[in-house]
Amino acid sequence: MLQAQNISVRYGDFTAVNNVSFSLSAGDWLMLAGPNGAGKSTLVGALAQGIPYTGEFLLEGKPLRTLPPARLAREIGVLSQRNGVEYAYTVEEIVGLGRYAHEKGFLSHRDSDGKEAIERALALTGLTELRHASTLALSGGELQRVFLAQVFAQDPRILVLDEPANHLDLKYQQHIFELISAWRQRENRAVISVVHDLSLARRYGTKVLLMHHGACVAQGAMDEVLTPERLKDVYEMDVYGWMQDLLGAWKK
Repeated sequence: MLQAQNISVRYGDFTAVNNVSFSLSAGDWLMLAGPNGAGKSTLVGALAQGIPYTGEFLLEGKPLRTLPPARLAREIGVLSQRNGVEYAYTVEEIVGLGRYAHEKGFLSHRDSDGKEAIERALALTGLTELRHASTLALSGGELQRVFLAQVFAQDPRILVLDEPANHLDLKYQQHIFELISAWRQRENRAVISVVHDLSLARRYGTKVLLMHHGACVAQGAMDEVLTPERLKDVYEMDVYGWMQDLLGAWKK
């Protein structure tokens, strides 16, 4: 579905992403892992066409940078790490913005599947009862669910998620990741997400790209990439030992 070929992002003399390549097939959930400053969010920002880059992202062989914005929005949905609103839009209005890419023609409001898609997105994210609430009155976690609902209503083929569990309590972390996992299993769907929690990455990802200092250290199957030795080199700590100590705190 998607190929990244030699992607680099530079700010003057600083290289934030250095020659990263990967491929994404239908059914994949690619986890971008690595410590802070590894370049994960910059990479997905480039994929979302929000950050200048060199190299090429190809969607079924076609460069993303050549696609019209409406076509791009029908193919790729993006949930950024930080979302905010400055006006008193309702939850339903924000979610409905995800349908703009499906309207037929200039200044047209014809979207035969729009109402059903919005209702489904509100229900999936547990926001039906908040549909008329002002987004200015929501908590950070509630607002994160609103923008995830917007992406679900958009109904793209590829989801690009930068820390999708950001601001969410444990109940909704589980809920959101299960929702995304179920969505991924629909025909011709795939997910790319930035994660800091390696337990979530192992639980839900089908493969992982481990980054450090802007470069790809390794990519592939979880067990092949997230080895104790490699994680210790990248994170400069005994990740496996730390995870086992945390798990041990729950044993009776």
